[in-house]
Amino acid sequence: MNQPNAPVWHEKHLRLGIRAAGVALWSWNVETDRLTMDAIGYALWNLPEDAGVTFEDLSMHIHPADRDRVRAAFNATRGIVGPYEIDFRILIEDEVRWISARGRGDDEGIVGNVMYGVFLDVTGRKQAEEAHELLAGEMSHRVKNLIAIAGALTSMSSRAPGTKEEMASELTSRLTALGRAHDLVRPVPGQTENAALLADLLSILLAPYDDLGAFSGRVRVTAPRMGVGEGAATDLALVLHELATNSLKYGALSCGSGLLDVACTVADDELVMVWTERGGPAVTPPNDALGFGSRLLDRIVTRKLRGSIDYQWNPEGLIATVRVQVAKLLS
Repeated sequence: MNQPNAPVWHEKHLRLGIRAAGVALWSWNVETDRLTMDAIGYALWNLPEDAGVTFEDLSMHIHPADRDRVRAAFNATRGIVGPYEIDFRILIEDEVRWISARGRGDDEGIVGNVMYGVFLDVTGRKQAEEAHELLAGEMSHRVKNLIAIAGALTSMSSRAPGTKEEMASELTSRLTALGRAHDLVRPVPGQTENAALLADLLSILLAPYDDLGAFSGRVRVTAPRMGVGEGAATDLALVLHELATNSLKYGALSCGSGLLDVACTVADDELVMVWTERGGPAVTPPNDALGFGSRLLDRIVTRKLRGSIDYQWNPEGLIATVRVQVAKLLS
């Protein structure tokens, strides 16, 4: 029953609402395989509006990893009862977009061999989902690392001569230093200036490990006087934190005689940081299956800092070389 004074919906009102929602309309002739889209649809696929396209034409824009899956799913839609939804990636030049194709299967609503549906740009949602999954994995990995570091610090402190009170004091100091270092691996809201000087950043991050051996000063840091921006400081701190954690587990920092040298130089607008371990257990290259920590390092250095990281698995100790554009460190 119509309510009194209810608004009358005209076709133009529906089209305005669809356009405001960013919904792209399409029709597909199941016999000729030709598709027709509205202006939003052509813009979404980066095609001229007067282009006559088939599903195979659109397939050329679908990400190669999704193409066969989408082709098979689209061909099967006529046998699906009720609504369907297919999410896939398309390539627009160097940009990757996520598209959601939605319609109704089992030839429901078919008019003269023509099926109807919509395309939605769901790139933002997919990126948020990927970021959430990555953050969850990263946080789980970092918590495990912190537990491993705390255990190693406790074990090393227990082997030092002295009373239990002295051990407790030394362990508390080291854990406090670890907490200061951990603060650097998260951004500070509202901070817009340089987060830290490079040498200070490296020294604070590595301070918890400096006196864990037979002598203090076994960790040496050299770096030019330069500032590091907030975003880059967080990323660089994560890189140092990951390398130090691995060294404490398996490398030079895992034994009292191990030495660590972190030397930074600038050449041709590029910062080169060489992480050199010596005096620890014999080093063997890892297998081909990279763990989360290695993938995290690669993602931070190559994707976020736009640099590179190379490893030399020398028997006497790991040498890791990190290269980053100076301009990226200032951002």
